[in-house]
Amino acid sequence: MSKINPAIIEYVEAHIIPQYSQFDRAHNLGHVHKAIQNSLEIASEHAVDINMVYVIAAYHDIGLPQGRKEHNKHSAAYLLADEKLQDWFSQAEIKIMAEAVVDHRASLEYEPRSIYGKIISDADNDLEYMSVFTRCLQHGLAHFPHYDKDTHFERIVEHMHDKHGEDGYLKTWLNSEHDKRGLGEIRRKLTLDLDGMREDFERLWEMESF
Repeated sequence: MSKINPAIIEYVEAHIIPQYSQFDRAHNLGHVHKAIQNSLEIASEHAVDINMVYVIAAYHDIGLPQGRKEHNKHSAAYLLADEKLQDWFSQAEIKIMAEAVVDHRASLEYEPRSIYGKIISDADNDLEYMSVFTRCLQHGLAHFPHYDKDTHFERIVEHMHDKHGEDGYLKTWLNSEHDKRGLGEIRRKLTLDLDGMREDFERLWEMESF
């Protein structure tokens, strides 16, 4: 963070990041801060503009109130419409940032158009095991409130197999140390430690907030 323009940080922290406090628990303040942290960690392995990396991460889910299905496009439109960014970035840079925001979704069928899109796509996955597990439960509670406890657990395991397993649909683009470390732990849990996953689930379930 020390290398990022302080004026950009001040604006983003005052006007952009607080909006995440109104989003569901899988996309709240904790998520955007983690996406920023992951983005900066991955970016440290590449020759990129760290100010652009920071802004992309901060804006990547800002369009959620307009609908989850195309939130990446809504988020990009919000970034393009924010005239304050013209104080620090050229139109070409803003276009690259908007494209990166569009390209961050894990389910897209094409490769992100720039390294910035690859960074935020990989960062948004947040492949730390407990982060993935917690977000899966948060998503389930928000979107499937009628599920009973056991069904929530079964949905998490099935989803993580489908997305993060050896044959899962998740794509990682930059093979960063961040991703290799996290994905290895998730796959170890799925194949060797379902009892441990159940214990993690029970601990989360009993917590009042997570």
